[in-house]
This record gives sequence, C-alpha cells and structure tokens, in this order.
Amino acid sequence: QVQLVESGGGSAQAGGSLRLSCQASGDTTSMYVMGWFRQAPGKEREGVAAFYTSGGFTGFTYYADSVKGRFTISQDSAKNTLYLQMNSLKPEDTAMYVCAADRRRYGSSWHAEERYNYWGQGTQVTVSS
Repeated sequence: QVQLVESGGGSAQAGGSLRLSCQASGDTTSMYVMGWFRQAPGKEREGVAAFYTSGGFTGFTYYADSVKGRFTISQDSAKNTLYLQMNSLKPEDTAMYVCAADRRRYGSSWHAEERYNYWGQGTQVTVSS
C-alpha cells in the first residue's frame, strides 16, 4: 500500500506564495505519475498539475491552464516527496489540495481522477484578497 500525506497549506494574501508537500510512504516503488488536485466548496475536483516519475515521460509536467506560469510541480525522489510551489496566488485558488499517485503506465489523462489509485487526505489553501 501507499500512503500520501500533504502539508504546507494555510492562508495567504493574493499575490503571495505557498509550497505544498506530499510525502509518500509504503510501497512507493515504480510509481509512474503523481499529481495535485484541488476542490473548492461547491465545485468539482480538478486536476492542477502532474509529474511523470518513470517510464518514457519521466520528468514531464502538465498544468491546468488556470495555474500555468504560477504553479510549479516538482519531485525529490530521494525523499519520496512531491511539491507544488504556488506563486502569485489568487482568491480563486482557495481550495482543498489533494495529492494523488498511480503505478499504471497507461490510463486516462493526467487530469482525470480515474488516472490515480492512491490519494491523500488533503491540505487546505485559503487566499484572501
């Protein structure tokens, strides 16, 4: 089994920055893709960013249009940790941010929930204007 634990959420002013971390533990070998999702109250969960950790797409990153140029996803494989650096935060970034991971080489697109088998509990991000 794989456990994912997020941290780093909190409150920020518009224009500010936060860095989220996702610590993976358990059987983390051969993880193929890891990603960040977010869900705001009353809205559907949406894919924010993804990082391909093995295979032919190793190092590839993908972002939702709403965060391109502001958020950066990265990984420290030695620490089994995924990061999401969030800059130029906007009030509309307010949401619960959840880390996800999957071992399968093939599946749905990176921003689809069904692409991932393992999920964390989430960390809240609140951005005030």
